[in-house]
Amino acid sequence: MTTDLYTHYMHASRAWTDHRSRCTACQLDQRCASGIRLYQQFAELQDAYLNRKP
Repeated sequence: MTTDLYTHYMHASRAWTDHRSRCTACQLDQRCASGIRLYQQFAELQDAYLNRKP
């Protein structure tokens, strides 16, 4: 489970980072509609991974 969660977390991180590097509307404090979705997915997975029980 942890490996799977980590893999999803890293994929979401890459998707958000790749999008932000190409999207001129996305900044650290402002996001386009796609950027909002990608960032929320990344943040949720990051929280789940960092708060998991060992």
